[in-house]
Amino acid sequence: MSQYQAALIIGEKIRYYRTMNDLTQEQLAEIVDSTGSYIGRIERGEQNVKLETLEKIAHALKLDLYILFDQEQHYLENYPWVEKSLKLLLNQDEKDQKKAYRILKELFTD
Repeated sequence: MSQYQAALIIGEKIRYYRTMNDLTQEQLAEIVDSTGSYIGRIERGEQNVKLETLEKIAHALKLDLYILFDQEQHYLENYPWVEKSLKLLLNQDEKDQKKAYRILKELFTD
């Protein structure tokens, strides 16, 4: 696995758990004393990141650090449609992600 691939997997996991915690990139950045653009570069696998920063991010996301390094992406393996939907959403900008969330919430909330 190349360094870029590893960074991309870690970034995808950070984005996944950040959205599961209903945090924006800016909110996560504030918690870890960083910037939203820096978090965005990490999530896209474009930014090398120090272990200390990954520890802060994991703590902010209520995760054990090892989860970010686990190469098995098994957290959604039993839900292929959810995983495909999530990947589709992750390729959108934050504005469109929020719009999709509002639509889904409206559809599925009584």
